[in-house]
Amino acid sequence: MGTSHSGLHKDLSSSSSSSYLGDLPEDCVALIVENLDPVEICRLSKLNRAFRGASWADFVWESKLPTNYEAFLERILGGFPENLQKRDVYACLCRVNSFDQGTKKVWIDKRSGGACLSISAKGLSITGIDDRRYWSHIPTDESRFSSVAYLQQTWWFEVDGEIDFPFPAGNYSIYFRLQLGQSGKWFGRRVCNTEQVHGWDIKPVRFQLWTEDGQYSSSQCMLTERGRWNHYHGGDFVVRESRSSSTKIKFSMNQIDCTHTKGGLSLDSVIVYPSSCKDRF
Repeated sequence: MGTSHSGLHKDLSSSSSSSYLGDLPEDCVALIVENLDPVEICRLSKLNRAFRGASWADFVWESKLPTNYEAFLERILGGFPENLQKRDVYACLCRVNSFDQGTKKVWIDKRSGGACLSISAKGLSITGIDDRRYWSHIPTDESRFSSVAYLQQTWWFEVDGEIDFPFPAGNYSIYFRLQLGQSGKWFGRRVCNTEQVHGWDIKPVRFQLWTEDGQYSSSQCMLTERGRWNHYHGGDFVVRESRSSSTKIKFSMNQIDCTHTKGGLSLDSVIVYPSSCKDRF
């Protein structure tokens, strides 16, 4: 059986191995590190001069970049930066980049190579959001967007959104980040007011997802847990290999049974993650 990447890293980090590998030509070392993941490449770049030089080789990082990385950069930066080495391009994609007037943030997951995208509540279409009798935007440090939408009470609950983005090929999942209750601080400690929470245990919330190429999913879920943020699964979709075209998806969350009111819900964002990262939620 072959040596695991973690085992390989330990072997290469030993003083005897470091001394021996320091005599290898840089292009040979680059062929070794090309087979490692980005995190391990950066660790080994500290080993010696040969590994440090090899860790900057364009062909090493070309294999780590999404095949459509140029379209990806065009979407978030409005153009392709010139005179950047591939390692710099990869580092740029792994940073959290804001676009669409700050309502969306996107970055590349270092382990899976897929895109992670977050859409703020202000980037969604929420029925009644402009009526302060029902909804309000509340500042908070519990959101990467620094504010959440809070529902006092409504009869008709409906949230819609859409994305048009050049996702790298792969399997993706959508989640709604929600909390029953309103977070706050009391003498520096986190508290969550759940007094207004009602109506979510009567009928389930329905989640739906559509893609431009005909994919569709639908599910229902009762919202029951109070006082903490949860990620509610909104559906899955597949992006086929493509170098330039965008993937268009629409999604929704609703509870439109008007026989009762519901309220006390905080809506932070909608998150798209590679499906292989489900365990993080």
